[in-house]
Amino acid sequence: MSLQTEIFEQPDRLARLLRSQRKTAEQIAAAVRKQDIDYVFLAARGTSDNAGRYAVALWGAQNRLPLALASPSLFTYYNRPPRLKNALVVGVSQSGQSPDIVSVLEEGRRQGCLTLAITNAGDSPLAKTADLVLDIQAGDEKAVAATKTYTAELMSIAMLSAALADDKQLWSDLAKAPRWASQVLKQDGPLARVAERFRYMSHCVVLGRGYNYSTAFEWALKLKELTYVEAEPYSSADFQHGPIAMVAGGFPVLAVVPQGKVFDSLLQLLGSLRAEQDAELVVISDERRALSLAQSPVPLPGGMPEWLSPIVSIIPGQLFAYHLTRAKGFDTEKPRSIRKVTETR
Repeated sequence: MSLQTEIFEQPDRLARLLRSQRKTAEQIAAAVRKQDIDYVFLAARGTSDNAGRYAVALWGAQNRLPLALASPSLFTYYNRPPRLKNALVVGVSQSGQSPDIVSVLEEGRRQGCLTLAITNAGDSPLAKTADLVLDIQAGDEKAVAATKTYTAELMSIAMLSAALADDKQLWSDLAKAPRWASQVLKQDGPLARVAERFRYMSHCVVLGRGYNYSTAFEWALKLKELTYVEAEPYSSADFQHGPIAMVAGGFPVLAVVPQGKVFDSLLQLLGSLRAEQDAELVVISDERRALSLAQSPVPLPGGMPEWLSPIVSIIPGQLFAYHLTRAKGFDTEKPRSIRKVTETR
């Protein structure tokens, strides 16, 4: 099994997860409703931390739940955990092995909080610590760079949002996500050609906003760990507060720009970057106006609601990183200096 194989497994894995874990998500939502929950306190690392960024936007906008991302060092090295009264304490981890993430849930239980593990390992230390477990059921992921576990984490977060909202339309939208994921995989060939254009790229920025703030971070992470490119992710708003000064003729700017609430602001920024600063644009979008600005346009399927777009929009980012790794002559299966499971404290 290779990284490319696992990227292409994602539509099937998403469909299976939706079929097998909907009832679990609804049971978790029912348990949350019984508690006096004021906010969510979420601990994660790496790719799972980027899934947490999606939860910040989605659970905040759709479920009106404030979400704070934990600083696990407060629980381990400093031994000064914050007060977690009335929190739902969530740990997100593909392996469920990291002691620092487990320590956050242990402290949450000690303080009387309801705890939830979102993991691909139902018998892991994280799962055994939590009151509630949502197994993302992505299957064995051999590649060091996480792909199918990331989209499965996003799908799990989206399923919990739909269950908490108790909204049939949200579930109906979710049912279409595997098909959209399958459609976007048709960009594999074109993205291989796009990657060749960037084989000498050593640095870039990756832009997203709103729900796809998480996508910018995850796309940048895949570029860093596979291609060793200095890829810096930004909210398109933060980018304009200083970092935009980096952009000069030919500077690569990668952007995730699906239709939605933040589309117009991103479109305006990309237009300025192309016309005034001569940026080299790679744009992932389902909207013609955004794609027309890019030297390298990457179309998304039409009809996606913005809240679900991160599940689909990261897939062309994964393919771009995969093909760029090959174009640069690196090993997609053995990125240097990192392992599949990283146990931090």
